[in-house]
Amino acid sequence: MNKMYNEIFKTLIKSYHEDNFENKLQELLSKDNINKTELSSIISSLCGVDVVFSNNYINDLKQAIQHYESNHKIVNKVKHCDMECADTSGKTLCQASCPFDAILIDNKCNTTYIDNDKCIDCGFCIDVCPTGALMDKVEFIPLLNLLKGNSTVIAAVAPAITGQFGESANIDKLRTAFKKIRFTDMVEVAFFADMLTLKEAIEFDEHVKVKEDLMLTSCCCPMWVGMVKKVYHNLVRHVSPSISPMIAAGRVLKQLNPNCKVVFIGPCIAKKGEAKDPDLLGDIDYVLTFSELKDIFDTLNIEPEKLKADVSSEYASRGGRLYARTGGVSIAIGEVIERLFPEKYDLFNPIQGNGVKECKELLTKAQNGEINANFVEGMGCVGGCVGGPKSLINASFGKIRVDKFAQNSKIKVAIDSDCMNEILNRIGINSAGDFKDKDKTKIFHREF
Repeated sequence: MNKMYNEIFKTLIKSYHEDNFENKLQELLSKDNINKTELSSIISSLCGVDVVFSNNYINDLKQAIQHYESNHKIVNKVKHCDMECADTSGKTLCQASCPFDAILIDNKCNTTYIDNDKCIDCGFCIDVCPTGALMDKVEFIPLLNLLKGNSTVIAAVAPAITGQFGESANIDKLRTAFKKIRFTDMVEVAFFADMLTLKEAIEFDEHVKVKEDLMLTSCCCPMWVGMVKKVYHNLVRHVSPSISPMIAAGRVLKQLNPNCKVVFIGPCIAKKGEAKDPDLLGDIDYVLTFSELKDIFDTLNIEPEKLKADVSSEYASRGGRLYARTGGVSIAIGEVIERLFPEKYDLFNPIQGNGVKECKELLTKAQNGEINANFVEGMGCVGGCVGGPKSLINASFGKIRVDKFAQNSKIKVAIDSDCMNEILNRIGINSAGDFKDKDKTKIFHREF
């Protein structure tokens, strides 16, 4: 989010929180020398909705926020682009950044546009756009309605959150910070990654019989899944039919409490898009990024490092916490394979794609039968989730902090988590063997 949009977002948060929203909107839209159509488009995006400017704009915006629906596009153009950033071949920065060639040129109007059939809402284009013509929708203002009420709202935080808000802002201080924003509680998505670790270890045992067999993990990254589905279609049959840890968090929490709302917080715009996939709609109610959360904390004067820790018992494993960085998924699943299927562990030959370029290279090799591996993990961002576009710290620092937190975990391997086993029992899964039963594990299943 560029600096101007940051300031507008903070203004919107403060005014909505203090019940002064309408007056602040009137003030913003009445300033001299502004393009009201563009500004209203920016404000709408910062409020997570689609409302075009009209004489009734403020009322329309308030109504859209009150009746928020999550089935919408995330990345949109909010103002005209004159393509001044184009290189000598005519390619703009946003086009060059797009892994899916989803940004095209309208020659008649001499501007860019997004092909929504190709776009997966990864948001790479947003960070490179020099004019702020591209934005992702921010869902915090509609969420504030829930937080102000009596709803049960759970913050589900990505494993990459470790160290993002200061070295001493540990997971227990962050729980306190979320409760200050009036979340009911906070949970680590690493805990639900543990459940997927177990499922994918079982999938490996089922699908990889000899070293030439192939399995592509579907666990974490919507960029990786998008590449396989949209570009490398003939590899889909090798994809593990599993949801992501984010979606697992939403589904499990909602099965335990059907009335709760689940908000995912991570470093990734693409997760907003994943939550809007038709077959996943409703599993996660809102998605916020780390950078948006920082703006929220700053606006509401919340300093996680200075808060008292709200301590919970240990429930996430070392393996689940390692999902935050490239190679972590392979480590976690490999350890479970070693424990459950020791005869198969010698067959386990993982490889990782670190960033879009490497992912494409690996998938091309896999497509051509040239890959020397049978378990392929892909992360669309260099470094994995710690290198996500909305991370607050450098990916290398993020990895160091994630590794340290993971190594200090009391639970090392997912299957040793008594808490996980208890929760699995509550949703009808009573043993590792039950993961072979497609009906019992339907909650973790996704067809590609």
